[in-house]
Amino acid sequence: MALCYGADAVYLAGKEYGLRAAAGNFEREELVRAVELAHSMGRKVYVTCNTLPREDELARLPDYLSFLQEAGPDALIIADMGVLALARRFAPQLKLHVSTQLGVVNSATANVLHAMGADTVVLARELSLEEIRKIRANTPSELRLEAFVHGAMCVSFSGRCLLSNYMTGRDGNRGECAQPCRWKYSLVEEKRPGQAFDLTEDDGGTYIMNSNDLRMIEHLQDLAEAGVSSFKIEGRMKSAYYAAVTTNAYRHALDAVAAGDPVPALWVHETEMVSHRPYCTGFYLGSEPGQCYDGTYTSGADIVAVVESCEEDGNALLTQRNKFSAGEELELLTPEGEPLAFTVTALYDEEGASIPDARHPMMAFHMQLPMKAPRLSILRKRRS
Repeated sequence: MALCYGADAVYLAGKEYGLRAAAGNFEREELVRAVELAHSMGRKVYVTCNTLPREDELARLPDYLSFLQEAGPDALIIADMGVLALARRFAPQLKLHVSTQLGVVNSATANVLHAMGADTVVLARELSLEEIRKIRANTPSELRLEAFVHGAMCVSFSGRCLLSNYMTGRDGNRGECAQPCRWKYSLVEEKRPGQAFDLTEDDGGTYIMNSNDLRMIEHLQDLAEAGVSSFKIEGRMKSAYYAAVTTNAYRHALDAVAAGDPVPALWVHETEMVSHRPYCTGFYLGSEPGQCYDGTYTSGADIVAVVESCEEDGNALLTQRNKFSAGEELELLTPEGEPLAFTVTALYDEEGASIPDARHPMMAFHMQLPMKAPRLSILRKRRS
């Protein structure tokens, strides 16, 4: 979905050394196929090696790095100086990107990393636009600066957190974060054991460490002028629908900026169509991310089906994602233009028999679309 909807590069992980241990990551043969797929489309793949490995994990790393060099991704994303040194030794042909986990906040660090072989530095999310501008002015032009523009924010500095490890035994610095910063907390007074008191912010209680989500789609020109070379969307634990919609929105927004035009409001609104907490601009504009006070997610739409194939007249084969019925209003989302609203006139099963609805998960069915839609186009239903 990310490639189909306009990403110039995707980042992913193998079964070890990535900071999303529960993401259903790639077996080695799957990773090879992913690289081949991206390269066949003229796109790039970056493999994350951004955990902080302990000594026993470090011993297995040379073999994995040697495999990655053979697999041929375009870069490794690294957060540990020792891993960076090992990568230069065992995967010397691969470019090295420094993860935001390393917390680069000044040009001195960026220059040292560049001297050690880094091609790209993913800047700490705690920087303002003005600070980025100064870093760009004091670093060599061949060093690329990358910045996050969309997705979840972490209450800890550059994601280096011990809270999950302390509370659950799951180490966030090794990809196993349980996200306890999103939990609801109460106060217990030592002379009243067993009595929990709300730290009241509203009727739902308080989520004192639950930050808002980042959205910079309206400020891509500002980031580019500050010296950012590439824009990164957070979302490896999100759905394929999330990857499609956010990538699509930022692709169109960035194309508008490149053409000298303002970002159309439509693509800003598209970011409301995925599951998210309240949006903010992080630290970029000199403010702070703020809190999501109730811990809930909202979304403006739900995916109901994905196009598998479509004929010139719009007769399409799809697979179901959520139940919907004939007569409902849906939207068709493609990589090529604006979402198109239409009414479902009829649905048919694989044998061509008329059916009132698509009710079974992943069932294949036929329907008439208002246009020829490319494979992986999305049907979605707006929430009321």
